[in-house]
Amino acid sequence: MDNVPYGEWGEYLHALLEEYGIHDGLVVDLGCGTGTMTEYLAEKGYDMIGVDNSSDMLAIAMEKKIESGKDILYLMQDMRELDLYGSARAIVSICDSVNYITEPEELCEVFRHVGEFLDDDGFFIFDFNTDYKYREVIGEQTIAENREDCSFIWDNYYYEEERINEYELSLFIRDEDLSGEDGDVFRRYQETHYQRGYILSEMEELIRSAGMVPVKAYDAFTRDEPSETSERIYMIVKKGEV
Repeated sequence: MDNVPYGEWGEYLHALLEEYGIHDGLVVDLGCGTGTMTEYLAEKGYDMIGVDNSSDMLAIAMEKKIESGKDILYLMQDMRELDLYGSARAIVSICDSVNYITEPEELCEVFRHVGEFLDDDGFFIFDFNTDYKYREVIGEQTIAENREDCSFIWDNYYYEEERINEYELSLFIRDEDLSGEDGDVFRRYQETHYQRGYILSEMEELIRSAGMVPVKAYDAFTRDEPSETSERIYMIVKKGEV
């Protein structure tokens, strides 16, 4: 993820929050990962809660929190079982976190929980990777990169009928304890990730089924309407009538 321009993404997200009147108050970062965006929004003056279901990622987020001194609350929860202590001015979820919810009915449940914990005038802002991106851009590709301390091989498969994208990652990471004068020792780790390729009309239907209202959709990082070739779409959602 070190090639992700978090600064630019953060500026775009912050501009959307301000555009919809969220200038301060409590903001929840759903699927916060290692807390990079959570830290960014805290720097902008929001009271931040980060939610993720990975203890390893939250451990890194906590290290960042200690280093920055930001007053951020991190919760280890599955977004399908979101349970907060009160309501928030806004809930955000970026970096295609919702694509990891591969069953539409479960994503609808996520939206229901989001609606429960939003202020009446609050907004939910999230992004998602489209079916087009998985089908036409990522497709059946293999990506490999060799670095000094680590290397990886990323095999990608997209099953069009199910609209499921499978990532198979082989990671080779230098073991500092075992490496020395005789050479470097690398450990191999394997991960498999699954994401669903959603389309805009499907997202809008799930949002409405959850009792929320889709307010606006943008081709990512622009103010343009999404098109058939949009790879990532940002959505602004509100509960109740707009």
